[in-house]
Amino acid sequence: MAQKGKKKDSGSMPLTGMERLALRVSSMINHPIAQHQRWVVIHRLDTDGDREWEELLGLLSETDGIEMTINDDDESITLRWEEASDEDRPVDINDVEVAGEAPPF
Repeated sequence: MAQKGKKKDSGSMPLTGMERLALRVSSMINHPIAQHQRWVVIHRLDTDGDREWEELLGLLSETDGIEMTINDDDESITLRWEEASDEDRPVDINDVEVAGEAPPF
């Protein structure tokens, strides 16, 4: 008889500190409100290690199209970006026409 309440080992490794931080920051940047206003404030949490936070700051400072301001009062950072140009936006299949015809699918 199988024991209830025991977790099955799915074989997945726990996330590293940098992976957790990257997922949190990515989620904040991709949030619909942040995308609409084109800026976000990211606060450093107690669980964010010094090495991970410095690595994040380095990665963000090297990213084209992002303006980063370090807020010394609370160790947060403010990221701002411009609206993507038409060339940078993903193509919507409904906008594509081939020789004046709608796509065959």
